[in-house]
Amino acid sequence: MLPSPPLSPSAEAPADDGAIRTRGLGRDFAGRTAVHALDLRVRTGEIYGLLGPNGSGKSTTVRMLTTQLRPTRGSARIAGADLASEPGAVRRRTGTVLQAVALDPLMTGRALLTLQGRAQSLGRRAARERAAGLLATLGAESFADTPVGKLSGGQRRRVDLATALVQRPAVLFLDEPTTGLDPASRRGLWDEIRGLVRDHGITVLLTTQYLEEADQLCDRIGILRAGRLITSADPRTLKAEAGERVLHLRFTAADTAARALTLLTGRGEPAVRTAPDTVGVRLTGPGADGRTLSLLAADGLHADSLRVDEPTLEDVFLRLTPTPEEAPAA
Repeated sequence: MLPSPPLSPSAEAPADDGAIRTRGLGRDFAGRTAVHALDLRVRTGEIYGLLGPNGSGKSTTVRMLTTQLRPTRGSARIAGADLASEPGAVRRRTGTVLQAVALDPLMTGRALLTLQGRAQSLGRRAARERAAGLLATLGAESFADTPVGKLSGGQRRRVDLATALVQRPAVLFLDEPTTGLDPASRRGLWDEIRGLVRDHGITVLLTTQYLEEADQLCDRIGILRAGRLITSADPRTLKAEAGERVLHLRFTAADTAARALTLLTGRGEPAVRTAPDTVGVRLTGPGADGRTLSLLAADGLHADSLRVDEPTLEDVFLRLTPTPEEAPAA
């Protein structure tokens, strides 16, 4: 277990402002705007995913919020500390895991964590105990005494994550943390991140290029396009807005499918023939699937098989971040 809970926001921060709150935050580079006026609120104890195509401003946003890059305009509070006037407090209350793992390959995970604890002004014993607790929390005890350079990608990521947790951060920034990991290692890291939020109340802001990762892991998702936050909602809401579900009904014979189509369209249902033996029905509103099946059953019609196609986060992403060729003319 982690040795103690994360720090609490300072008293001067509004209670309802969340763990991360930006107002009009932006950054320019040589006359080019990388991030426009970003208004973002990440609630305490949630996993918030920041998505966007390359060049959309994700990494620039993380660099600003972690004090690595000075904003051109706007303001932000992180775990109760003001980004501009209290950068030291922001660094003390946050942990960061960047895309590139920067660990000494000759040192062991245990030695790295102990050294990090000493750098945080912990005594020798306290630093060793902190290291042991983090290694246990992240399931890294079995390779804690192996040089980092000999670890697998997933194992190195766990050690990297542990170093970001030494100072007991209230907010954890993860910049594409699973890039380059195999599927099993990715899912293992997801479990560890969920556990940190569930058991210790840590708030996580995650950037990722994997839409499945955002869908599975994040409580809410924001999508950046050309430096602007264009939407922010939970995955279910985003997918619901991307399009309607479609119920595909496959019958044993084509003439049965034809009868079903005639019945459904006659009752005003948005149904079409998608194959000789299959009818597709757009599901509009709650309970639409049950209503469709009841209509068919009342007329003695029963599908041999059925499936429902749901909108995916990929549908959302492609609709909101079209390629330059697909984007409408300005």
